Amino acid sequence: MFNRRNLMQATAALALPAVAGLRVPAWAKAGESPLPKLGSTLPLPALALLDGSAWTPASASGKTLVVYWWASWCPFCAVQSPHIEALWRAQKANGLEVLALSIDKQPAAAATYMKTKGYSFPAGMLTPEVAKLLPKPVGLPVVVVLQVPAGSREGKVVFAESGEMFPEDVEGLKKYL
Repeated sequence: MFNRRNLMQATAALALPAVAGLRVPAWAKAGESPLPKLGSTLPLPALALLDGSAWTPASASGKTLVVYWWASWCPFCAVQSPHIEALWRAQKANGLEVLALSIDKQPAAAATYMKTKGYSFPAGMLTPEVAKLLPKPVGLPVVVVLQVPAGSREGKVVFAESGEMFPEDVEGLKKYL
């Protein structure tokens, strides 16, 4: 099926020539990683959330986890975040867990943004310690969906997307539940 997402991806593929032999594209910022490969596994960190609570790998045990890299200053995140919130509210009772990782330099900026917007999905900072386990992929916003087996401290990548997603694409993430 040919939709807007396919059209955008095809256009982007034509606009950015492939650089053979490079794992991270030449235009990527230092410290950014490529999107994780489908089927690979990612370890889950324990971290403090912006609201003062803690998030642990047990929070995602036996669930589908949406890891969402974002920033308060990112215009594309500003468009996508309300859809992540809507998905979270609609599907958390069905086994969806969200872990949003802000790349803001100051936790206060991210916390104020979350509070001002009324977002309730779990959000923490992408600290150097967290980045060792979940390095930020190239682009912003970034969504990676993991299937986390019960009792596991890691999840299997079933979806990975860099850049703003359309509302119907965010809503479509519920198919991984």
